[in-house]
Amino acid sequence: MAIVNVTDDSFYAASRNAGCDCLQTTISRHIADGASILDIGGYSSRPGAADIPLEEEWRRVDMGVGAVRCREDAGADTPISIDTFRSEIVRRTVERYGRVMVNDITGGDGDERMWQTVAELDLPYVLMHMRGTPRTMQQLATYDDVVQQVCDDLQAKAERLLACGLSPKRVVIDPGFGFAKTVEQNYALLHHLESVCRLGFPVLVGLSRKSMITRLLDIEPKDALCGTQVLCWEALRQGASILRVHDVRETMATVRMYETFIRE
Repeated sequence: MAIVNVTDDSFYAASRNAGCDCLQTTISRHIADGASILDIGGYSSRPGAADIPLEEEWRRVDMGVGAVRCREDAGADTPISIDTFRSEIVRRTVERYGRVMVNDITGGDGDERMWQTVAELDLPYVLMHMRGTPRTMQQLATYDDVVQQVCDDLQAKAERLLACGLSPKRVVIDPGFGFAKTVEQNYALLHHLESVCRLGFPVLVGLSRKSMITRLLDIEPKDALCGTQVLCWEALRQGASILRVHDVRETMATVRMYETFIRE
């Protein structure tokens, strides 16, 4: 899954796309590099990020999804995910462009209508673990057992989501690396990622250039490509199904190497 940020404040500066020309360049590169899904986001979820109005988020998402769908090459058929917690953004996107995947960082907590909306529209849905909001989440990283509590929360929410009528085949879960978790808690969660995978749903992991790399190594996100690939390998080893990344070409190389390794 390739990250396509239609923002000007995402934590990794090189991933920001504020205009249509920049978007087209980013989309073309991701498609050429082998992305399976393009994840369009108009609302930055970096720690401390400010809220933005619904209409501004819609302007950005509309521009991003439109930049993909207007293409005349095979990229126009590339599956799209929208990174949003607002059900209204989901409805508008589906009405204008057709079915998409929904990547909800709040796991339904950000909008009480979200689960009913994705169930009604029968959309693939990424259920992520998080506490609070991007502005408050880092003050909510207190756990007795981070692995068990994340698994319990995802399991309970998945059951409630299915009760809303969404097919189990549409559900993907995400342990939420970096969201309301310390560096140490992130590594504990990664060490036991197989516990999340055993919940019975495909697992998405977002590790790309995150603070669990940069803070540990005292580097900037621009220097965290190597660390990202190491963690992606480990996520694959434990059963992750989707890697959400900034760097598709390098991650595809990691996937190819891993697949060759496990065949031998």
